[in-house]
Amino acid sequence: MKAFVGVTDFDWYKYLSNIPNLDEVNFWQPSGDVVFRALQPGEPFLFKLHSPRDFIVGGGFYAHYSRLPVSLAWDTFQEKNGANSLPEMRRRIEKYRRSTPSIEDYQIGCILLEQPFFFKKEQWIPAPSDWRPNIVRGKGYDLTTTLGAGLWNKIQIRLHETRLPSQQEIRDERERYGAPLLITPRLGQGSFRIIVTDNYQRRCAVTQERTLPALDAIHIKPYKESGPHDVRNGLLLRSDIHRLFDTGYVTVNPYYRFEVSRRIREEYENGRDYYAMNGRPLHLPHNRALWPDNTYITWHNENIYKG
Repeated sequence: MKAFVGVTDFDWYKYLSNIPNLDEVNFWQPSGDVVFRALQPGEPFLFKLHSPRDFIVGGGFYAHYSRLPVSLAWDTFQEKNGANSLPEMRRRIEKYRRSTPSIEDYQIGCILLEQPFFFKKEQWIPAPSDWRPNIVRGKGYDLTTTLGAGLWNKIQIRLHETRLPSQQEIRDERERYGAPLLITPRLGQGSFRIIVTDNYQRRCAVTQERTLPALDAIHIKPYKESGPHDVRNGLLLRSDIHRLFDTGYVTVNPYYRFEVSRRIREEYENGRDYYAMNGRPLHLPHNRALWPDNTYITWHNENIYKG
């Protein structure tokens, strides 16, 4: 198992550490020109402040990497980006991009982290002994080595002291300060949205529409009905189809085909464009493990779909 120590600024840490009960954060990269591949989902990502504050001050659990327009990153995560507004977020990004303010909807790298934790100043952990001042983005550590295991034990001690909600997931019902094991990160709403969007190659599952602002990552079983932020409870749909899905005029059957209710014609005397898609097979993620779970599809068929 690995961990990654990423470099961040004090303002980002300070802002987020004052927000209670955070379930996710976006650790953004100003350009996103380097794809983050250092971790597997569930491995820890730790926050180290810029020098001269050479301390680890918190962390979270890696879920996903995506390159997003800055407007979408803000719309999805808002204050969980570590800023109080989109203009403030852009100001911070442009400082590191060394660019003048603009209206361009530029792309940034987004490292999505779940169950974040932040340490008080007296709990900060000095950077590992092999840390060098010329490290700009961060550095990976093998948690089975002496140096990595020592770092991991210090993290667990801090989490035990603060009794954070993520402590049990980190311990994974093992002996205190035991060997690190991979956990499954519990997704927040924003991470669910981006991961579903990327799993469907940023195309509507029914129409293959690729205009990103017109696409919605939806819950098949709504969150308000105890539907989880689970990619298997998700679909990427064009916004008009999303509204019809939520109101029961369309659905997906257990064979992954699109179905359109006769009620559109009966109630609105229209729907020709939608009926033309009736029976169409869905465009699904390449990985079958990410396909919608039939448990959620059946729930929608039985509780929402008008038939």
